[in-house]
Amino acid sequence: MHDRELLFDLSAAQGPVGHEDAVRTVVREALEPEVDRLETDPMGNVVGTVEADSDREVVVAAHIDEIGFMVTQITEDGFLQVASLGGWNAQILRAQPVTVHTEVGTLPGVIGAEPAHTRDEDEFEDIEDVAIDLGLDGEEAAEQVSVGDVVTLDTQPRELGDCVTGKALDDRAGVYAMLAAARQTEPDATVHFCATVQEEVGLRGARAIATDEAFDPELAIALDGTLERGVPGVDEADRISELGAGVGIKRKDASVVPSPDVVDWLTAVAEDEEIDHQREVAWNIGTDTGSLQFDGGAVAASALSIPVRYHHSPVETAHQNDLDATVELLAAALGRTGELVD
Repeated sequence: MHDRELLFDLSAAQGPVGHEDAVRTVVREALEPEVDRLETDPMGNVVGTVEADSDREVVVAAHIDEIGFMVTQITEDGFLQVASLGGWNAQILRAQPVTVHTEVGTLPGVIGAEPAHTRDEDEFEDIEDVAIDLGLDGEEAAEQVSVGDVVTLDTQPRELGDCVTGKALDDRAGVYAMLAAARQTEPDATVHFCATVQEEVGLRGARAIATDEAFDPELAIALDGTLERGVPGVDEADRISELGAGVGIKRKDASVVPSPDVVDWLTAVAEDEEIDHQREVAWNIGTDTGSLQFDGGAVAASALSIPVRYHHSPVETAHQNDLDATVELLAAALGRTGELVD
């Protein structure tokens, strides 16, 4: 990998939807030496711009927010009831450690699990059923936690064979690839590297970028995780991408049909540079690509996808080969945009 420490710092940083400050700090520190201009807009998007002599402009985007929770109630017994920030599978939340982010600091908590001795095997938990235990009585909990405080899962990234695993690799893996590519590319166009916010609740940060009159791109490339389901019990036809097979070049997702010319060009660059790549067709996820393509007017757009196994869980898993391939393809493509735009 180009920089495992950077990826791990990104994964470990807390950045639930709308509260991305900690991960934004990691991004700014990594991006500042590589760009000519670095800004954070009022919504919280970080934009680092590399100026070029060419009149062409390119927007590259990857989202920094992660799914999390917001406290809706502190019960008399000291438990926290929460609402989701983004899409959770409630079944994976049993017996998870969490961090509660308050106005004065953080508190550890756990989401409990009913013992097997007493649990109904047919029981299904919704987010509304999640209760966070702080180990405090009701009065102490109410003194330290307020409605509206946010909660994240408490897990650390680590190596897993040829892979890395941890929370928020959707889309910190994409952010990592963008930052690593920014270090090694020699772009032939002005490039705006955009670390976007609030993707998990409707591509909101990307929409702000797309409609900002300060940008006038001829090309937009988003980076995001895509589903990888190469596990027992899932038919091969339903797997979408393959872990370790290289960077995904998107053909479709629920938010976008990328520009065919851009898809063909990215594929040609990958083949010329002998970069491992795969065709990606997804039907049940959306990406910033959708907003970048049309919210500010028609723009040629596509996306590079990193296969991520166990999406929206504390053990999201990505293959180091796919991460490297994404960095290499983005860096190479940014040096060859004239082939597409001129």
